[in-house]
Amino acid sequence: MSRGTLYDKVWDRHKVTTLPNGQDQLFVGLHLIHEVTSPQAFGMLTERGLDVARPDLTHATV
Repeated sequence: MSRGTLYDKVWDRHKVTTLPNGQDQLFVGLHLIHEVTSPQAFGMLTERGLDVARPDLTHATV
């Protein structure tokens, strides 16, 4: 039988790397955005000159 909880297994499969501060960087395969909080998030991206990394994985909800 495999070791670890289901949570541990999912975490491990999505972990990209451990950052110098000890936090894990995870890959998220689906990005759900909502009309209430998205304007602030996209505004921040614009201010920083950043783009959405994978717009093909981004889906809006209402």
